[in-house]
Amino acid sequence: MKLGKYSIGVGDRFTYQGEAQLRAIMKANEKGVDIVPVWNKSNREHIYVGTKPMDTRVEADNAVKALNYQGAYFVDADHINLDTVSSYVESSDFFTLDVASFIGKESSPEKVEAFVASCQNYTGYLQIPGILEPLRISDQLLRRVAGKFLAAIDHAAEIYAYLKSEKGEGNFITEVSMDEVESPQTPVELLFILKMLADKKVPAQTIAPKFTGRFNKGVDYVGDLDRFAREFEEDLLVIDFAVKEFGLPKELKLSVHSGSDKFSIYPIIAEAIAKHGKGIHLKTAGTTWLEEVIGLAMAGGEGLALAKRIYERSFTRREVLCAPYADVIDIDESKLPPVAEVNGWSGDKFANTLRHIPGHPDYNPNFRQLIHVAYAVAAEMGSEYTDLLVKHADVVGSCVEENIYDRHLKRLFNL
Repeated sequence: MKLGKYSIGVGDRFTYQGEAQLRAIMKANEKGVDIVPVWNKSNREHIYVGTKPMDTRVEADNAVKALNYQGAYFVDADHINLDTVSSYVESSDFFTLDVASFIGKESSPEKVEAFVASCQNYTGYLQIPGILEPLRISDQLLRRVAGKFLAAIDHAAEIYAYLKSEKGEGNFITEVSMDEVESPQTPVELLFILKMLADKKVPAQTIAPKFTGRFNKGVDYVGDLDRFAREFEEDLLVIDFAVKEFGLPKELKLSVHSGSDKFSIYPIIAEAIAKHGKGIHLKTAGTTWLEEVIGLAMAGGEGLALAKRIYERSFTRREVLCAPYADVIDIDESKLPPVAEVNGWSGDKFANTLRHIPGHPDYNPNFRQLIHVAYAVAAEMGSEYTDLLVKHADVVGSCVEENIYDRHLKRLFNL
């Protein structure tokens, strides 16, 4: 089972926007870009919303059938580990093995030294084709990398072995995720992480490292663009070397998590993957939920009233809602509008404040990030929320489609 060169993860908290998401991808593919849709949803999201993994499979299958989509597509068990993977086995054919919590956990001295010994051919100055400066590889560096990442890769291997026994080898896509940590992985660390995966015979087709800079949920990249460009290109070259040197799948590509709305780095990514003929997997996750709220606000009446209540309740409970996402949001509470002010807004004002249009005078990234983590509030509303999604499906769906195609795919693939 092969993922394809270009793919996009389209998360959907409430599983109502599958067709709108797929329409955007099909529109891009009509321009000559073969992008594979991957519907992804994490265990945390299922718990908050009250859905089950099979609901995502049904959403994807129904969208594909309704639009007569003929290409490949997948359903991703997003950010799973050994404790959560079993409930996804039946419904998923893409598994994101989240090993971030195991980074830095201790491995035995014997395992560390065995890994160092296996890397002796790479010590000294290692020249990676395309990278100007050779990498300086010492036993000290190898011990540090092994001490930091071996336990994480061991965990990935355990999950993969379980999935192979349950689904059969070659019947699913494997992604390895280590992005939800504080410190980015350097290109040299990525090189030896990939060697560990090869040693453990984990055939990853995508890997999601922690890149330099901040990837806050639903807003633009924050960081040094020149540094990101340099490290991203070096990561591509490291992957190319690792595929040939370690025997990893030739389809292996970078995966960008919390990738929605990272408008300033899309041109950098586009240029790098075009230059080196590489693929990319981009996860957009909660951006669809935000477009649902925007669509309800634009619908006016009861839709706008509900959108305002979502903000009021999220504002009141912001500390609790933000806590699980502390590493991937950055909200200046002093710039959150008072509830009383928001209650007086028109639908256009609410939508323009929430919608990510860089430079728009109404756009407020703090407001957007708070709503981004507030989908549990809508989930608590139950059918009151979802009935309005159905009632206003046209306007909500058009917002979802426009967001994915115009603000994401067009920028990333120069359409």
